[in-house]
Amino acid sequence: MTDTARPQTLSADGISVPLRFPPFRRIWIANLLANVGILIQGVGAAWAMTQMTSSADQVALVQTALLLPVMLLSILAGAVADMYDRRIVALLALSVELCGAAALTLVDWLGLTTPNLLLSLCFSIGSGMALMSPAWQSSVSEQVPSEALPAAVALNGISYNIARSVGPAVGGIVVAAAGAVAAFALNALLYLPLIAALFLWKRVAEPSRLPPEKFSRAIVSGVRYITNSPSIKIVLIRSVVTGVAGGAIVALMPLVSRDLLHGGALTFGIMVSAFGAGAVIGALNLTEVRKRMSGEAAIRACLLSMGGAIAAVAMSRGPVLTAAALVLAGAVWMMAWALFNIGVQLSAPRWVAGRALAAYQAASSGGIAVGSWGWGRLTDAAGVEIALLVSAALMLLSSLLGLWLPMPRTSSRGEEPEVLADPEVRLPLTGRSGPLVVEVEYRVAQENARAFHKLMQDVQLFRQRNGAYGWSIARDIADPELWTERYHCPTWFDYLRQRNRSTPSERATEKQVIAFHVGSNPVRVRRMLERPFGSLRWKDDIPTAP
Repeated sequence: MTDTARPQTLSADGISVPLRFPPFRRIWIANLLANVGILIQGVGAAWAMTQMTSSADQVALVQTALLLPVMLLSILAGAVADMYDRRIVALLALSVELCGAAALTLVDWLGLTTPNLLLSLCFSIGSGMALMSPAWQSSVSEQVPSEALPAAVALNGISYNIARSVGPAVGGIVVAAAGAVAAFALNALLYLPLIAALFLWKRVAEPSRLPPEKFSRAIVSGVRYITNSPSIKIVLIRSVVTGVAGGAIVALMPLVSRDLLHGGALTFGIMVSAFGAGAVIGALNLTEVRKRMSGEAAIRACLLSMGGAIAAVAMSRGPVLTAAALVLAGAVWMMAWALFNIGVQLSAPRWVAGRALAAYQAASSGGIAVGSWGWGRLTDAAGVEIALLVSAALMLLSSLLGLWLPMPRTSSRGEEPEVLADPEVRLPLTGRSGPLVVEVEYRVAQENARAFHKLMQDVQLFRQRNGAYGWSIARDIADPELWTERYHCPTWFDYLRQRNRSTPSERATEKQVIAFHVGSNPVRVRRMLERPFGSLRWKDDIPTAP
């Protein structure tokens, strides 16, 4: 059995199931070490900033500098992850992060660090993270079968949060013993195992019979898919709100340690470790929570618990009570983000997975980044305690958003498109021939008109998210039973992509639509070239050439 071989049967009930697959296991362990390094560096950067300035705004901007690139670059990174070999993209991203970490180490060793330079280098490391994240997360489905995907997502959360429970404490010790420069150097070294693990991964790419989309069109396709996918839009909106409201606990933790608990770097490390330990507990119980609760009920419980935990941190002045509240906060924080992540991964087919996950990363990181800046400003004006209490109140209120935007229901198995045979063509088309106009004629009994029209609204969404534009449905005024669906595709290749992106559930919807068709003749489909003399490769021996 090779690295990428799949067993015929697999139970997805256990959280450890994905670790049976060698590529995932190797990369997961190496990623754990890289996460430890990132968090050690985070402690060093945050503490270095507190030593250079007393401004809460500047301290909170460390978190913003790391996460803002994810918001700004994620859609571009997602398109790159879907267009090119995700393993190579991940290696390039890690190289960017390694260079940033090495530069930060050198600058601090030379004693040249300033607040702005520290933020700039954190931004460069964040840029590598932005490129890495969609490639890494969308490649998980290539390392484990779909039924093990939720467990793999949870394990990735566990990886980060095991690191969160260990890394900050180690970082606090390293910073206290040898200064921030040692934390920066250790982070650079811990990138190396992950680079080696990705080199060893023998990725098996599924060949496509169509050439990849152009970069600009791939971005447009990703945006179009997301805007026409109600389930993904709901997850993105909920992610932004959760990130803005709850980002205070992450961004202000150095100030909680310094101003509320009157501690130093070691206290800060212990508090972050408590948060990370709670996140590990949450990840280990995620499978059980998903069995017992719907997605919306689980998210609502997480938000309410998070609000209570943040309020406890705000009012506590003892490290034991603060640490206990942070354990609870870490558990529900991790569960909420894992549920959002799973919702996106199971809602998006593989061809657009990188771009969908990139949009999710932009929403979550953007919410936390913007929130971190806002909480820093509020802290400067009103203090840490007030800022945390306002954050707690917003978290409690955000649970009401589910009344209008409930979390979508997802199956335990993601959907993949079904490949169809190409339609019959008698014109000498090239891949760039177009635009293409498609007309589909249905004959529907008049008593079924409303039900048919309602179902066609679902057809509109999946036609558009798969690549069509200019969609319309029209009814013949002289023959009320005759309906014509019409849509465009930019080129012949774009039409073939759109045709082969439909998932099984979308095919099932099409069958429901066809079931409305009456009469002895089948549904009629016309595919027409809108510019017949400007988009063909004419040859002299073709009799229809002008």
